[in-house]
Amino acid sequence: MSMSWRLFSYSLILTALSLCLMSLAASADDWRTRSIYQIVTDRFALANADKDNGIAPTVPCDTAARDYCGGSWRGVIDHLDYIKQMGFDAVWISPVHSNIEGMTPYGAGYHGYWPQNIYSVNQHFGSADDLKNLSSALHERDMLFMIDVVVNHMLTTLPLNVTASSFVTPQNGSATDVTPFANMADFHPPCFIADYNNQTEVEQCWLGDATLPYADVDTENMSVVGTLNSWVQDVVSNFSVDGLRLSTVKFVSPQFWQDFTREAGVFTIGEVMSNNTNYTSDYTQVMNAVLDYPTWYALVPAFQSPEGNLSALTTVVTQSQQLYASGAFMTGSFLDNHDQARFKHLVPDAALVANAAVWPFIHDGIPIIYNGQEQGLSGGYPPANHEAIWTARYNNESAEYLAFKNLNRARKIAMAANAYFLITPMEFLETNTNNTLAIWKPPMLTLLTNAGSTSAHWNVTHKLFKPHQHIVDCVDV
Repeated sequence: MSMSWRLFSYSLILTALSLCLMSLAASADDWRTRSIYQIVTDRFALANADKDNGIAPTVPCDTAARDYCGGSWRGVIDHLDYIKQMGFDAVWISPVHSNIEGMTPYGAGYHGYWPQNIYSVNQHFGSADDLKNLSSALHERDMLFMIDVVVNHMLTTLPLNVTASSFVTPQNGSATDVTPFANMADFHPPCFIADYNNQTEVEQCWLGDATLPYADVDTENMSVVGTLNSWVQDVVSNFSVDGLRLSTVKFVSPQFWQDFTREAGVFTIGEVMSNNTNYTSDYTQVMNAVLDYPTWYALVPAFQSPEGNLSALTTVVTQSQQLYASGAFMTGSFLDNHDQARFKHLVPDAALVANAAVWPFIHDGIPIIYNGQEQGLSGGYPPANHEAIWTARYNNESAEYLAFKNLNRARKIAMAANAYFLITPMEFLETNTNNTLAIWKPPMLTLLTNAGSTSAHWNVTHKLFKPHQHIVDCVDV
């Protein structure tokens, strides 16, 4: 059977049999069935925003100031239905523990990645009870709760004496003001990473610089390891956490992660910022999943213009399917996140943006979108991409919001129709035309193009459907 398509943008096609949705069980073991909405807590929603039905669009947030803007866990609770109605059934929030206070030359710790005390929550976001209430509110909606955790480093505002391998303190040169690691012996000796191809240096030297050093936690020290393992167990238990997003994974040894993830006892997905599938594959052996950075590095240029290399994208997907411990199934597939310029900032063509945004939902992995994608935000490199979502008024009728709603629905329909959908590797079919991809993951056929606003043609000759079988065009723009 031959199928020829002339579409402006993209299309998802399912058999008519698949139109009946089934409910999915919610457990820490079924993350692959979920789709994740990523939140930067300080920028998602304000608490007690009584004006204008809790939206408060006039409250300013200057991303260039790199300071707290007032988002909170209570604000997130107030807008969970906005997320759920878009079809997302899991939420990942930024790190929850206390960061260094005050302004540094690089701004404040509003993002959560500058921990100073891992035994207390960040009061800018709310109280421990607020965090527990967020967890409860998610679970009441049959949504899973993921928090971001940082164990690679701790920060202090004390000046660093690199020569003396100590922070400058009034009383004791070996002391720090971070909790629970009060002594310099709890950290690797100060040295800043210069060669990112030297894995020993990557794991044992420090991020940051002399102005704002990231004290590198000695995760080979068994006392430190025991403290961190006990701590993560308490975090998971105290806040009823279903999953952990592990920050700065490649800066810590795989052996540490193997023990840490086992002790955590919940689903773990790690950030390994690399374009190399061979390098990334090692980490798939010591945690449940990884963010799919190698594919992301190919995805962005592939859809950035009609000259994008779609073959490079298919190659890296095939590599991940072959090299990762669970293939590409246990990866987090994304287009935007808090660390990278939004795709819409890089690409003004709406058709290219629409095609690229489909990718996480038809990939083998777990779809993740970053707060603000559904409102068409277009911030550049950090901190410009840390916009306040309340300024967009949580519009549930925006084109992007409705598109993600349809994509989530299509994926759930496919899961309900085919029990093997989540464990069937995506297959790239010959389209016999330029600037096009045809992806088969039964019962779903996806047709994508990087032709932009010009029309595209697909000529898919594979026999995918039975004669006279009805097919349904789920999403077509």
